[in-house]
Amino acid sequence: MSTTTEIRHLIDGRWQSGGGDELVDVNPSRPSDVVARGPGASAADVDRAFAAARAAADGWRRTPARARAAILLRAADIVAAHRDEWGRELAREEGKTLVEAVAEVGHGANILRYHAQEIERASGEVYESPTPGERILVVRRPVGVIGAITPFNFPFSIPAWKLAPALVWGNTLVWKPAEAVPVLAMRLAEALVEAGLPDGVLNLVSGSAAVGEAIVGHPDVDAVTFTGSTRVGRHVAARLAARGIPFQGELGGKNASLVLDDADLDLAVEQVAIGAFRAAGQKCTATSRVVVHDAVADAFLDRLAERTRAAVVGDALAAGVEVGPVVDARARDRVVGALGRAAAYATPIVAPDPYRDGPLAEGFFVPPSVFALPDDDPGELWRDELFGPVVGVRRVDSAAAGFALVNDSEYGLSTAVFTTDLGRALAAIDDIRVGVVHINSASAGADLHVPFGGSRGSALGPKEQGAVARDFFTETATVYLRG
Repeated sequence: MSTTTEIRHLIDGRWQSGGGDELVDVNPSRPSDVVARGPGASAADVDRAFAAARAAADGWRRTPARARAAILLRAADIVAAHRDEWGRELAREEGKTLVEAVAEVGHGANILRYHAQEIERASGEVYESPTPGERILVVRRPVGVIGAITPFNFPFSIPAWKLAPALVWGNTLVWKPAEAVPVLAMRLAEALVEAGLPDGVLNLVSGSAAVGEAIVGHPDVDAVTFTGSTRVGRHVAARLAARGIPFQGELGGKNASLVLDDADLDLAVEQVAIGAFRAAGQKCTATSRVVVHDAVADAFLDRLAERTRAAVVGDALAAGVEVGPVVDARARDRVVGALGRAAAYATPIVAPDPYRDGPLAEGFFVPPSVFALPDDDPGELWRDELFGPVVGVRRVDSAAAGFALVNDSEYGLSTAVFTTDLGRALAAIDDIRVGVVHINSASAGADLHVPFGGSRGSALGPKEQGAVARDFFTETATVYLRG
């Protein structure tokens, strides 16, 4: 029998029950399995969290950077030691397959280590002054109290890549994870507390969207980092802009893979399937559009159809499963509804009926699906971020036309281009308006040591990860120093 975890909140170094409405966290593979339950945070809890963060801010920013980094390194060791255990909890709570879930927790440990080590690099600059006997310094200081709002789809690694640079550069935090993943948030916070993080430096408040609204509107917040939908991100950004508060938003994506006539088709098929179906398509970088050259379209679609039918759908904790469930019933119904409407305008390549019997019907499963889309009105499968294992395909007769269709979106996060022509690869880098370009690999994925983020409707504010992560979590001061 699986255990049910009590949902708790971390405020000023103490784990406590919330004062808000009851939260019930279920296993999306088997919704009868209750993963966690307990009261969410209330507005009063958020107030106390900000008071604790503000009170801790001065002491934390004055803590030597190497001492702050040492806490992150100890936390990384704790995370790594619990990788398999917490990976199982992640698969049970969020629905990511066990292999992916264990890898994500391990990646979270690496993120903590990376940012701990980044503090050893130069953090300022020295310039010559036109005034005799003077030097001009540019120094970095923490921003202050950060509000962090994180999504369900990477419940460990996305919080890690926000919290780690914020903490190591001397900020304090009030963090709201997605409502569907309170347990993994507690595990990351537990690791940081066990590693020696002082009281009040990190405060965790789980709950509904009202908790996020309270963070965004709080008078003590100095900056907000957010990952979520474009619609919500723009709403948050507008509220903060009216008060002059910095915002970092990693938003939606409707990512395309472009398969040109000289592509290695076996490679392209496998990488498109990986990008589209892993994590049940619930990645902001997931492949949901495919543009394929006419000359290879029939062969490519035959192979993609075969690969799609072969994808094993099932309980995220079961061995050999490639596609787990989507996160909840609302997500399943949204994607299944879009698939039903697609019958009016699209041609099914692989379009199984929704699961109506057996364990897959009990859980929040969506069958992997591929549709050919018309050019005159390609519909919502082309336009809207569905966040499910669904691909819409269109044909082109040239590389230039392919680049144009890849850019035919309000989003600009990630793309994959499959070609063996170096000139075409270089042209794609120049002409496709996205933040992440993959040549001959899946559109999904991000590495911790390089900048991550999109353009247009996929991002607002500075990018995340890598050395640029410090840009949002610090502010510079120019100092004129004369003896």
